[in-house]
Amino acid sequence: MVTGRRCFAGELDLASLTRLRDSLGSTEGVVTCEIEFDTDEFDQAYVEVRAQSELPLVCQRTLEVYRQPVSIGLRLGLMRREDEEAALPPGYEPLLVPADGMVALADLIEDELILALPLVPARPDSALVGQEESAAEEAQEDAKPNPFAVLKSLRLQ
Repeated sequence: MVTGRRCFAGELDLASLTRLRDSLGSTEGVVTCEIEFDTDEFDQAYVEVRAQSELPLVCQRTLEVYRQPVSIGLRLGLMRREDEEAALPPGYEPLLVPADGMVALADLIEDELILALPLVPARPDSALVGQEESAAEEAQEDAKPNPFAVLKSLRLQ
């Protein structure tokens, strides 16, 4: 793939990504991806991965499914041995290639999507649990007369 400078582009169904599936609110949707194999000016073999999707996640604030946009763009330096990692140029992430030289592209995309998941999925426009009640309580407290208001008027005189 590297010597042939192969490029692949396509879509993967979210339902086909078995390890990612358990973290999703539903399996409806696709991942649009591009993968490019090449070597750089230092003769370092790499694979460039670009992927975009809107992952259906369960908001931990509202427990409703929402779409989390995810965009991945990274360059993975291909290595045969772990000790080659130190020689990777800056900006490269290491990818240890198995002895047979085969890289499962769908697994590679799935790994990166799993890493891109938020620790605690939360829809950006959702309120924190209890936030609505605390705002209402503050409004009620502000409406009550302050028993120390009389002291303020005495101090000013």
